[in-house]
Amino acid sequence: MQHDTTPEEARAGLPEPRRILARSGFDAADPLFAADLADSTDVDQVREAVAAHASRLWTEATRPEAGDTDDRPLYWARLVLSARLRAWRPAFALTDDQRADLLRLLEWESRGFADIDFPPGERWLRLVVTGFDPFRLDEHVTCSNPSGAAALDLHGWTFPVGERTAVVRSAIFPVRWSDFDEGVVERALGHHHTSADAVITLSRGRPERFDLEVWNGVWRGGGTDNLGRTSTGRAPVPGPRVPEWTRSSLPCERIAATVPGRYPVVANTEVVEVPAGSGEEVRRPQGPTEGSAARAGGGGDYLSNEIAYRNTLLRDRSGRSIPAGHVHLPRTTAPDEHAEVLAQVREIVAAAVG
Repeated sequence: MQHDTTPEEARAGLPEPRRILARSGFDAADPLFAADLADSTDVDQVREAVAAHASRLWTEATRPEAGDTDDRPLYWARLVLSARLRAWRPAFALTDDQRADLLRLLEWESRGFADIDFPPGERWLRLVVTGFDPFRLDEHVTCSNPSGAAALDLHGWTFPVGERTAVVRSAIFPVRWSDFDEGVVERALGHHHTSADAVITLSRGRPERFDLEVWNGVWRGGGTDNLGRTSTGRAPVPGPRVPEWTRSSLPCERIAATVPGRYPVVANTEVVEVPAGSGEEVRRPQGPTEGSAARAGGGGDYLSNEIAYRNTLLRDRSGRSIPAGHVHLPRTTAPDEHAEVLAQVREIVAAAVG
């Protein structure tokens, strides 16, 4: 069967991503991966190779000594390896299902999902913080996503909270509707709601401000993802009861009032709804009205709103009252613009549990 590269994988072959990989040293990942694929003699051996190379990408991207935090080498290197694996023709039999399983393994290990583990004991506060891949790459192929950079920067960070110590584990989500359709948020974050002390999702937002998104809606508004696909309608969220709205449990007002830094931090309560008994969309600055249908949360109607919705719904379903919510970061696009944003993200995360 033909295994064509995806639009994301095809972009990784463009000159600009290749230069990013060469400058970062992440271009070495591809020949090493190709050699181990060539040496693999069965499915079990290739699984070990895929897991090892994918995990190494995440480890290298989150090294404290890596200097200026740049999410782009990890993003582009993952796609180069994914394209290599998709096109690989082994000497042994490999079914389409087995190849798909290997591609999922590459994604899982290289995004940090497998690395969200915490030390045991009561002295620790356990925080999960997630970001997103770069997106809108057809407009700006060298774009960085500050939320992905923040996730890399925060992974492994510890800080005191009273007599306890908070420890952060992070991960980066894809900008693809299909992954959300397949339940990536629930698989990656679901079980952490039973044990973590906070689960905070991040994404890139509007210029010059942080938004703490108070309300999240179940509606998708048709935005184009990194595969060039769109989706409109209610999100296909699993479970018997899927409400129109969920709400952040981050201490938004306290965070907005106390976090210092260059960028203002705003508790954003605005939504777009169709009121009960109406057929017209209405913008509500103070949140949804009783019985209304969602058309946009505070974070809009794209994947940032959807991860916020799914995260806070997981919290509600867990029966726990931990801080969980979404933060839109200022719209910086290059690693050298992120420093002040990342410093304020740390303040926001600390304030969420402080």
